[in-house]
Amino acid sequence: MTVLDPPGVRETGVTAMLPSSEPLSLIADASGTESLDDSVLLELYRQLVRGRRYNLQATALTKQGRLAVYPSTTGQEACQAGAVLALERQDWIFPTYRDTMALLVRGVDPVDVLTLLRGDWHNGYDPRAHRIAPLSTPLATQTPHAVGLAHAATLCGDDLVVLAMIGDGGTSEGDFHEAMNFAAVYRAPVVFLVQNNGYAISVPLSKQSAAPSLAHKAIGYGMPGVLVDGNDAAAVYHQVRQAAEHARAGGGPTLIEAVTYRIDAHTNADDATRYRDPAEVEFWRRRDPVTRMEQHLRERGLLDDASAERIRKEAEDMAEDLRDRLGTDPSPAALDLFDHVYARPTPQLDEQRSMLMQELDALRRTNSGGVEEAGQ
Repeated sequence: MTVLDPPGVRETGVTAMLPSSEPLSLIADASGTESLDDSVLLELYRQLVRGRRYNLQATALTKQGRLAVYPSTTGQEACQAGAVLALERQDWIFPTYRDTMALLVRGVDPVDVLTLLRGDWHNGYDPRAHRIAPLSTPLATQTPHAVGLAHAATLCGDDLVVLAMIGDGGTSEGDFHEAMNFAAVYRAPVVFLVQNNGYAISVPLSKQSAAPSLAHKAIGYGMPGVLVDGNDAAAVYHQVRQAAEHARAGGGPTLIEAVTYRIDAHTNADDATRYRDPAEVEFWRRRDPVTRMEQHLRERGLLDDASAERIRKEAEDMAEDLRDRLGTDPSPAALDLFDHVYARPTPQLDEQRSMLMQELDALRRTNSGGVEEAGQ
């Protein structure tokens, strides 16, 4: 026998899961952010300015050959600043390769953030110390890991929420489906943040999904879907904060779609002019998240020229330090290749390490002998 919900209950629950027809924005007028502390708004702006300067500097370093690749987040800074500042310190973040600014906001050393993209190490920071998983290059593979950690925390009674960051292209992957389904069934404390920047490399959203919005996908898994203006840092902060509190209270996961735009190319190896109309880019430049937040703060009387200059100077100092430290070529130890591969090295790995040590010793003896002979 099938047991049905009382009349109206299922319909009410379904309606509550549906996103709004238009993305939520708080800075559309001067009073839209009055529910948020002034200190939060100023910190959001500070992080936006730092993130923009960081993007510009990292892009320049890539052109100079100091980074192997850099996926810029110019235009998407509000998504990452708002989402990370909405979390508590014990919460975990599972980022994509483009979420370098999220690490910066969390307090990771700017040089350590770029270590992976420089090609020095697989990861430049301690994930446990910062509670940030390694930057994930494969699409959506970090989302099941995020849900797994969240579910484990629930089983252990740990008070934490996990932010699973993903791009619009990643929502087309099977890993995303599995993560969403598992999270909803087990009511895992996860906030899925989809940064919909319009393109999965060169594929527009219209060729990825026929849904009214990516937030509408949430209802198919039995969780709320939320649509937010991804160029409004205050709105992103507000919605992620609400979703995190909902998850922390045992309410389960939420899917948030932040509508934003990738101003720069996919990476420095991409030519975005081959698939994007310049007029489209200019349209989104006029919705710049840094400019919009600055204008809003000035309208509220929370920002003046002097305070804006102090924030700009801090960001410039950070960029100068980043430039100086990444301007020095690294000198990695060759045997580091074998560290951190396995918790317990395999016999094959030990054999390879021994072979390399012998080759390096022979090379040193040869070089030493050559120098001595030249000196005679």
